Amino acid sequence: MSSTTDNLTLQDLPSASDMRVGIVVCEWNNSITDPLLEATVNTLKQYGAKPEHIMVRTVPGSFELIFAANKMVKSGLVDGVIAIGCIIRGDTPHFDFIAQGCTNGLAQLNANGNIPVVFGVLTTNTLEQAQERAGGRLGNKGEEYALTAIKMIDYARSYER
Repeated sequence: MSSTTDNLTLQDLPSASDMRVGIVVCEWNNSITDPLLEATVNTLKQYGAKPEHIMVRTVPGSFELIFAANKMVKSGLVDGVIAIGCIIRGDTPHFDFIAQGCTNGLAQLNANGNIPVVFGVLTTNTLEQAQERAGGRLGNKGEEYALTAIKMIDYARSYER
């Protein structure tokens, strides 16, 4: 098991067999987001999610994840959403604006919605740091995103009658 799951308790993890999971992933930095997406989908399937219950949509960049996740939440087609992106610091303050805007927007959706929105956006100083978290020496955070979604969907369902 990769280091990405070392901090998650996997005992009593519910089956994802009846869970519908939406994933929005950005195309920007796709050398990072593609492996994150692959690990996310594979982990969902490993825990029982049916391929036809995993909806994947792409958007150009991380800032657009907010709009896409909001649409997915409001669609009623999924039980939870995972937003996958990668923002790498550059020479200008653009990183700060996009990272903060993306974080705030997704946090607002998560806090105000009826289904969980998992924050799967890497914010790193270098490409190397991102690579280390997308299948490199630190594992693949996509696994963690999937496990978090399963746990949070189960948590949300505990309030249904």
